[in-house]
Amino acid sequence: MSAASDKARFYLERHAPALNAYARQKIFSPEEIHSITAKRSHFEHILAARGSKPSDYARYAEYEINLSTLLKKRCQRLGVKGVKGYSGQRTVFFILERGTKKFAGDVGLWMQYVRFCPSEHASKKLAVVFTGLLRLRPREWGLWVLAAKWYAEEQGDMRTARGYLQRGLRYCKDESKLWLEYAKLEMVYLAKLAARRKILGVGEEAKVESVGEEDENLITLPTITAADIEPEAGKGMEGVDAAALQRLADAPAFTGAIPVAIFDAAMKQFGNNVEVAEDFFALAAEFDSVPSATKILRHILTHLQTLSPDSPEAIVCGARMLLFAVDVLSAEFPAALGAALSKIKTGIAALPEKQKAVLAEKSVLMLVPYLSAKSDGAEIDEDVQTVLVVSTNRYLRKVSTTPKSRVSKALVEESKGKGRLSAEQILEVVRSVKGQG
Repeated sequence: MSAASDKARFYLERHAPALNAYARQKIFSPEEIHSITAKRSHFEHILAARGSKPSDYARYAEYEINLSTLLKKRCQRLGVKGVKGYSGQRTVFFILERGTKKFAGDVGLWMQYVRFCPSEHASKKLAVVFTGLLRLRPREWGLWVLAAKWYAEEQGDMRTARGYLQRGLRYCKDESKLWLEYAKLEMVYLAKLAARRKILGVGEEAKVESVGEEDENLITLPTITAADIEPEAGKGMEGVDAAALQRLADAPAFTGAIPVAIFDAAMKQFGNNVEVAEDFFALAAEFDSVPSATKILRHILTHLQTLSPDSPEAIVCGARMLLFAVDVLSAEFPAALGAALSKIKTGIAALPEKQKAVLAEKSVLMLVPYLSAKSDGAEIDEDVQTVLVVSTNRYLRKVSTTPKSRVSKALVEESKGKGRLSAEQILEVVRSVKGQG
């Protein structure tokens, strides 16, 4: 026990100069300083003794974070520039480093470290933390996504973000969600570029580029980095000017070649799984503002129709393609909706009974979002809404009793109790399910 006490005393003595400065500058009263010392002593003795837990380090770090916040407010109110020899950031880093070194396998403690670094604008420290965490947990696909998103969204560094996801796919190549997150990262990037081009009035014409071949470990992507857009990529998207964006018009990164390459590589990995292909289609369909989205969707749809033209996934994706980027309040929507419903009707008639239920469920999930569509205060046409409601109810009657989607399951149960559902009842069920989730 004496060794533990000596260790605790060693760490406590490091704070002595700062505590003396608190008293000298009257930032804290003697009673408050005594309370701070007692609290730190309590934590240090727990950490030094046997049986300490990751939660002990987490609570100690949280206490120091709160103390640092209080100290900054006191200094601001009293007009004190700072306390010499004390850095709340450094103190918290030291506690979390000790904790993650002792409990390297505790993800919760690592995540507290990850969350703290951005709050202190400690980019270099966060890069070190990500490296240490991913070395210990390479099979945690969500951690690769977290690191990639931080570099892409906070640092504006797509090259590093892609690098993280490329390495993540080496360890988690069997995780379809990681492939989808990689594609989503690229689609978000394309959406940002498209928005910037629109603001600057740059033309949106683009040429289609071919996709490179992949080796056994990596997806070979077209050569494009954040530096191609702006040498100081760390400044983010706001640093991209009109000339740089015009040069990007013919670049593979802008024409959608990278999402296509990711999709093709995923299809090889998952043996042309039609459900994975449908997930890619649904993801790309969310980005109707991206000029190259149509090209990406057509590539996925062509692959699906070549692979399994009579599958529910290929049929519903074909119907969604007819509705893609068509404003629900526009004059073109009724014709597009009619064509989509006709495609589904033809598809259902040709499918076996079990597959009919699958396509019916997918059709319900496709139609429901259009019921609540509004634009500039205008609501969907009454006749169009009637068609959507009637079609939704028709397909609900064909859905099996155990659908995969929570939304369709809830709608099926509701329709059994009330019969034909109105638009309001359908939307109420959808809202309740999303509220529970």
